[in-house]
Amino acid sequence: MYRLTVLYGHPENPAEFDRYYHEVHIPLAKKMKGLKGWTIGKCISADTVSAPPYYLIVSLYAKSAAAMQAILDSPEGKETVADVPNFATGGVTFLYDEEEVLIPFSLEASDV
Repeated sequence: MYRLTVLYGHPENPAEFDRYYHEVHIPLAKKMKGLKGWTIGKCISADTVSAPPYYLIVSLYAKSAAAMQAILDSPEGKETVADVPNFATGGVTFLYDEEEVLIPFSLEASDV
């Protein structure tokens, strides 16, 4: 499985980031066709003293690098990527990798 990880830095206004991300960006991104999985999670610090290095982590999954590129090159993918500067005031980092699953898992719909 091929993964695109999106690391969002801490936004200037977390409440506005959350509002925009959930009300505008997610509905826009849901229009992309071909994704095999999608997860999001707010970062939690490993200690109680410092903030985590990122605010939000997003993982998008596709069957291959070529499939991910086709998704991002689609009109819906381009529109989604172009929307990122509208809310990512803390910066954003994109990482790509071939994910190796060591212990398989799945999230049940009732668990989400």
